[in-house]
Amino acid sequence: MLEIHKSYILDEKGQPIAVQIPIAEFEKIEEILEDYGLAQLMNEVKDEKPLSKDEALQQLIKEE
Repeated sequence: MLEIHKSYILDEKGQPIAVQIPIAEFEKIEEILEDYGLAQLMNEVKDEKPLSKDEALQQLIKEE
């Protein structure tokens, strides 16, 4: 499990309003989230029939 070193930012009343984490840990969290999102997208289309080259090119032309 990723250990996250947090520093809480408090307002003038002592209430937490934000959290600071080291940039390296933030970048690792971003990478984990991107990998998770990619895995979710791959699972969504795993049963779909792949496009042929011509079908893929037609899709790209439609999007322009």
